[in-house]
Amino acid sequence: MQIGIVGLGRMGGGIAKRLMEHGHTTVVYDQAEKAVSALASAGATGTSSLDDLVAKLDKPRAVWVMLPAGKITEDTIETLSGLLEPGDIVIDGGNTFYKDDMRRAKALREKGLHYVDVGTSGGVWGLERGFCMMIGGDKETVDHIDPIFEALSPGLGTAVRTLGREGEPIRAEKGYIHAGPAGAGHFVKMVHNGIEYGIMAAYAEGFDILKTKNGDHLPEDQRFELNMPEIAEVWRRGSVISSWLLDLAADALYENHDLTEYTGKVADSGEGQWTIDAAMEEAVPAYVLSAALFARYRSRSDNTFGDKLLSAMRHGFGGHVEMPQ
Repeated sequence: MQIGIVGLGRMGGGIAKRLMEHGHTTVVYDQAEKAVSALASAGATGTSSLDDLVAKLDKPRAVWVMLPAGKITEDTIETLSGLLEPGDIVIDGGNTFYKDDMRRAKALREKGLHYVDVGTSGGVWGLERGFCMMIGGDKETVDHIDPIFEALSPGLGTAVRTLGREGEPIRAEKGYIHAGPAGAGHFVKMVHNGIEYGIMAAYAEGFDILKTKNGDHLPEDQRFELNMPEIAEVWRRGSVISSWLLDLAADALYENHDLTEYTGKVADSGEGQWTIDAAMEEAVPAYVLSAALFARYRSRSDNTFGDKLLSAMRHGFGGHVEMPQ
């Protein structure tokens, strides 16, 4: 299939490259000309503007917008809606608030355009590992661009199939799902990120307890000098708390036992707060996820070893840099 991609940053560039590796044709645009040139040299069709991108796409067009949530995505989709024609598809793969998806889908529908929201997980590793995707939109449109999602997904990989699942793998087993109508994809991804906050906070607090066991405030005969990299390593192998996040923690600890390159000022991209807002709207208790979000707020004024590990994990999976000092 042919697809336009707007935004060639850490994930957008990886999406374009992975699609080309799987035989799809990409038409790309970014405000950074170097990013466009780099993809063009790899086989993409480069463009100089959104007008140029739309002109170089075959009808019916499909345009994947991979930009930060907020004004830049809003403005880009608004511009595209005036350039595209009825039957064309706009895909938002960023971390957009799901209620904005619902509003946009309605506005674009009035122009005869289709809107698909894709909660995209995989970070800077998506090019190599594949992207886990949670998709919202009408079934006919999602089915039409399914080859794009299948190419981007991790596939079955080495994961053991869930007990009882047999026959042809369903989408979810390949690493992507059609979650429901517009907004559903980003809603599922939003909760995914809220859970991510909680898991990361649990690791951070646990390693903080291990690290502090040698603290001066403890009786000398109760102090342990524990090896953080080796503990992370052994937990990766056969433990019930093994995970990719623990793999990333182990990588960071092996490279620098004390994580001195991190300050521990942990940023958040909004989904954690949106998840708590949804929990409040639904009257669902969310003790762990709330505490994990507040821990990130607290980290910006009082940093611990655990906060540094949180920063290390965020950098590991998404290339996220710390908050400026």
